[in-house]
Amino acid sequence: MLIDAANLYFRAFYAIPDTVTAPDGRPVNAIRGFLDMSASLIDKRRPTRWVACLDLDWRPAFRVELVPSYKAHRVARDGGEEVPDLLSPQVPVLLEVLTAFGLAAAGAEGFEADDVMAALAHRETSSAGDTVEVVSGDRDMLALASDRVTVLYTGKGIAKLEAMGPDEVQHKYGVPAQYYADFAVLRGDPSDGLPGVPGVGEKTAAALVTRFGPVEDIVAAAQDGDTGFPSGSAGRIRAALDYLAVAPGAVRGRVDAPVDDLDDALPVEPRDPQRLAELATEFGLESPVERLTKAVATALA
Repeated sequence: MLIDAANLYFRAFYAIPDTVTAPDGRPVNAIRGFLDMSASLIDKRRPTRWVACLDLDWRPAFRVELVPSYKAHRVARDGGEEVPDLLSPQVPVLLEVLTAFGLAAAGAEGFEADDVMAALAHRETSSAGDTVEVVSGDRDMLALASDRVTVLYTGKGIAKLEAMGPDEVQHKYGVPAQYYADFAVLRGDPSDGLPGVPGVGEKTAAALVTRFGPVEDIVAAAQDGDTGFPSGSAGRIRAALDYLAVAPGAVRGRVDAPVDDLDDALPVEPRDPQRLAELATEFGLESPVERLTKAVATALA
């Protein structure tokens, strides 16, 4: 199970009031929510391996160079990511709790969590490894869906997870899962600052990737005068050649992200029980740590 860590702790922060605090008054709503959601996922899905995937760079330079508008609307005045003041101090504590518990976390310098998940999923499925579940609220991750990868989409919350394999992606969006990123490039995605091709909407984008495949093949067909284009769309593709030459590299997950090897097995017992107990007491996390402990024990039973 590969978790988009930021997706979960942002979701937890906004779902749980910041009046949920440690004994000394520091907010712990994101930490408590993350631990409880992780416990629920582990209890329901029973993975034997688990990784919290981190954004070591939430807006990588290589993506901004390709598409300057990439996530531009999320940039704070100081040039960093807009993160609530009460959330930022909770993230290091959460990671320390995971470390003490023995749950793996992974990132790659210069890359997003999406890239970490893509790299780890690719590493697993290109060998005789386990099947993979990817937990994310980013629809771009649907491109990972395959016969060995299921995307657990969190758009409606952890209690209403959508388990998306290739059939589900095809049914819901009308596109083959492996071309979902190409579909997004064509129709655009305001949440990522991705402009899309002017005049190409969702239906046309779906029709193009279904007929031709990836963006590169769509461009080649448009330049070759293929007659299989919906009305007017070939001209729109040709008018957007500069954008289409670079946008796929900004949207597709980087399976080559340099993620270190790690011990991602669910721990039979906490790695550092003393430190875990200290953190639980200091931040008032006894109950969520206990729930997580029970969930892990259930998954390993």
